[in-house]
Amino acid sequence: MMNAVTRAYVRASGLKATGAAVNAVAARQAHTDLQVPDFSPYRRDSVKDARRRNETAEERKAFSYMLVGAGAVGAAYAAKGLVNTFVGSMSASADVLAMAKIEIKLADIAEGKSVTFKWRGKPLFIRHRTPAEIETERNVPTSALRDPETDDQRVIKPQWLVVIGVCTHLGCVPIANSGDFGGYYCPCHGSHYDASGRIRKGPAPLNLEVPTHVFPDEGTLIVG
Repeated sequence: MMNAVTRAYVRASGLKATGAAVNAVAARQAHTDLQVPDFSPYRRDSVKDARRRNETAEERKAFSYMLVGAGAVGAAYAAKGLVNTFVGSMSASADVLAMAKIEIKLADIAEGKSVTFKWRGKPLFIRHRTPAEIETERNVPTSALRDPETDDQRVIKPQWLVVIGVCTHLGCVPIANSGDFGGYYCPCHGSHYDASGRIRKGPAPLNLEVPTHVFPDEGTLIVG
């Protein structure tokens, strides 16, 4: 039987509704007269026959794993570069790094005097100790100290004491050349430090902090 489209086509073309004409039109409408391209020359021999066992499957899996691994390595390398760039953008600039260190001319500090500088937003005490102070601090037994440290452990050059001027109790600024031990005295809660910056009396639990410092020459001190 002819459908509506077939009957319309027959009427428009003036053909008789014969079986041959109907079959030809139906075949053309179904596009069964188109030839499907043969892609066999482009296919692997191992996959041409769907019923045949693929003997190279393991090899192709290995190749796929290799591609995935190479992609993962590339992604990790790209991520590393991105992280380095991001962290680098957050690092301190050159002017900030320059402020991280302070250079002090020691010739300006007389013997027996303690001078205060500002370093990284904190007071920095530089003390030019006398031979008598050096001898006194060296003779203090560590058994008598709350935070045991010898004098030699706290100084690079015996005549120069370098400490951060922040009390280890609650962060007040001690007064130089004061207290019961001739070093530093914290007026906030009565902590006494000796001329080596070690806590000797009062509530402070630790000695005054000794920052990293070097003496590039006899007359120069660099802190930081």
